[in-house]
Amino acid sequence: MIRMKFFTLFVLSFCMIKQTYGQDPSFSQFFSSPLNINPSLTAKISADWRMITNFRDQWIGPASPYVTGTISFDSKILQNKNDFSEEGNYIGMGGMLMYDNAMGGVVKSTYGSLNLSYNLKLAEQGDSRHRLGVGFGAIYGQRRIDFSQLDFEEQFTGSGFDKNLPTGEVALSNMKPYISISSGLLYSYSSEKSNIDFGVAAFHLNTPRQSFLGDENQHLPMRKVAHANFETFLNDRVVLNTNGIYQFQAGAKYFSVGAALGYYLGETGESLINAGVWYWSENAIVPYVGLTYKKIQFGLSYDITISKLNQAARKPNTSEMSIILRGKKKPTGVIPCPWN
Repeated sequence: MIRMKFFTLFVLSFCMIKQTYGQDPSFSQFFSSPLNINPSLTAKISADWRMITNFRDQWIGPASPYVTGTISFDSKILQNKNDFSEEGNYIGMGGMLMYDNAMGGVVKSTYGSLNLSYNLKLAEQGDSRHRLGVGFGAIYGQRRIDFSQLDFEEQFTGSGFDKNLPTGEVALSNMKPYISISSGLLYSYSSEKSNIDFGVAAFHLNTPRQSFLGDENQHLPMRKVAHANFETFLNDRVVLNTNGIYQFQAGAKYFSVGAALGYYLGETGESLINAGVWYWSENAIVPYVGLTYKKIQFGLSYDITISKLNQAARKPNTSEMSIILRGKKKPTGVIPCPWN
């Protein structure tokens, strides 16, 4: 019955407004999910290819009401033949699969995206380089309700629920799949010891229809993103990484900003341990720890809730994990930013 109450509120929220105010899934470790931030970050890597997986378990308590996971792959597919490095112009291609389960798995969402990017060298002065990137993407999404996990009042027999009985909710149906488009721009400046990125992006530019009630006036609202990143070597072993993001979608907006310090272990420079903290506006303080060994990078974070949800009798718990694998070319003199 608890799930049924949540479901009733979920449906009523669709009935009381003209436009769907749904929002895309977000990660506290946004810097470890670049294809979900800006399609122009596709293939912006200090290697030949990159594979990333993210997992977020939100508000863990008696159940896990929100669980989100992704896996993505991106690679440089065309580069200057005489300069097989990031200094030359290159084209990147990538894709991402994402699932997002709400209400303990009652509402299931799946997404698949394909991105194409082009990164151009604007100018070079000594060890300093200015670059411009542009990216485009297409997203296929589907959201459905798992009615088998719900108990309706019409199915109550006096001693329990008989799911073979009709639900009486004939007006409800699963949402039709949709296709949306995205685009983004990225400016980058890099030198021997520092790197700066500024980017803007927009998702669901065509605002596709999305409704459980068959209402053609309900649309998936556009998501607008602005982000920045700065990293620099403080000395031969210590690196500082700071970044921030601002997102706006359907009247809901948030920003997250923070920093981490990394320390290289040993003499080979193949191992890096880093730790930092991010502030998610009016929602959480997010401590983060990471470990990089050769071509693989791990990240763990935990959301310390500071919103009114923290006043609940059972405190919400949210954690995230990310794994990044880079292939082939060994980075040399490159700052190990997650979206690089």
